Amino acid sequence: MIADSDGVAAPLTPRPGAPGVASTSTAAADRVPASQKIGFGLGSFLDMWGHWLYQSLAFHVFNVFLGVAPGLISTALGLKIAVDAVSDALFGWISDNARTRWGRRRPFILVGGILAGIGLPLMFAVGRGWSDTEYFVFMVVSTCLYVPAMSCFIMPWNSLGAEMTPDYHERTRVMSWKNAIQKIPELAMFVAAQFTTLAIFNDASGKPDILKGAQVYTSILGGIMVVVSVLIFSLTRERYYENVVAKSKQRVPFKDTLYRTLKNRPFRQMLGTMLAYNMATSMVGLLGYYATVYYVCGGNVVEATKWNSMMGVAGLVCGLIGITFAGWVARHHGKRNALMTVITLGICAFIGDWFFYNPQLPWLQLFASGGVAFIGAGFWTIYGSSMADVIDHDELESGQRREGSFAACGSWISKVGLALGNMTSGWVLQFTGFDAKLPVQGEDAIFLIRVCLSGIPIVGLCVALYIVSRYFLTEKRMHEIRAELEARRGTV
Repeated sequence: MIADSDGVAAPLTPRPGAPGVASTSTAAADRVPASQKIGFGLGSFLDMWGHWLYQSLAFHVFNVFLGVAPGLISTALGLKIAVDAVSDALFGWISDNARTRWGRRRPFILVGGILAGIGLPLMFAVGRGWSDTEYFVFMVVSTCLYVPAMSCFIMPWNSLGAEMTPDYHERTRVMSWKNAIQKIPELAMFVAAQFTTLAIFNDASGKPDILKGAQVYTSILGGIMVVVSVLIFSLTRERYYENVVAKSKQRVPFKDTLYRTLKNRPFRQMLGTMLAYNMATSMVGLLGYYATVYYVCGGNVVEATKWNSMMGVAGLVCGLIGITFAGWVARHHGKRNALMTVITLGICAFIGDWFFYNPQLPWLQLFASGGVAFIGAGFWTIYGSSMADVIDHDELESGQRREGSFAACGSWISKVGLALGNMTSGWVLQFTGFDAKLPVQGEDAIFLIRVCLSGIPIVGLCVALYIVSRYFLTEKRMHEIRAELEARRGTV
């Protein structure tokens, strides 16, 4: 689904990539050094583990091992994300208004990252034999205490990604590096469940002690997060801070974090696309795991975790291919058409899930995880690059660089969608008739799990496809915006 190019050909000037020139070339001054791209990309370790590792292990530990009702777990996760949205808004606003000798993003990245690494294993510091209510209260309290540390890191880090270069295509390259590096922590998430079932964690009866395995695993990853935070602080720089922000005495009001950012039309379009994508995929995010355990592997958790690890490898490979593919489409046909292409392929991938989860041919699961990783990597690469364009559009209208406000508002909307999706996911699982106390699930429950796993994302992606088709910040328009901005406040 590739329409006419978003860009309009223009004669080349002596400076490739200059404003007004629709070219895939990038001026040397606009390029981001590899060391900075790597430094920014390392933030995905904290993003993946600090935000998503807990959610990926929560059902595995609290439901499968400790027997907590899935509805309570999904409610706790939903409440965590709702609190996260408020915390993100606060730290996005603080970061936009900060003025320090190290910039307005990097100090928060350092402090928040270290605290997040220390706090990760503490969310699994539970006892055994507690009641469902006690586990639920612990989950809510521990995750809500963890939220501010992650917000302190993630808002400045997301904002930094939008201000590393003013070039239309270099922004896609920055996000491509980031998403390529992200495949490493993603793989660690896929093998997390298998790690918790290693024989070294078996109890006296020889059964896997999943809780102990999770505690050890998160302690290891938490230590890595601390080290990575220091590296990000050391490697990255803030291009816009010295040239634009530090010279301005304007402060961003807190109300602008939500209200004024939502007045920006292309921002609303990107948010709508992201919201539809997030809700559709988060509602069924845990169903793939249950389809593997109870449909493909017949309830054998140890066998299922092995397949889960292999699916992670397949996701890593296909994700890298997806990043390359989406970047190629964006360079030659524009970011809007790249997003439309990726979303269309995503619809095909979720249709394929009905056939790829097959107990007779378990290796087909690799195509299921690979397909989802392919479209996910491509989607987030282009989405992140497009958000940097949105902020340029806003600067033209408002005269301010408000990356933190946009990151916070985007996070708020995203977290609301994820909260609804995650709160729904456990109830969707219960709706299917799933019972964790049964080693083998009934045919009706398995059938409904498979229907929801394929059907719900398809509906959401169709909505996302329609919204992104209305997006109007083309390559030609972005070159015009850059020319106007540089005429007003100079180059960066």
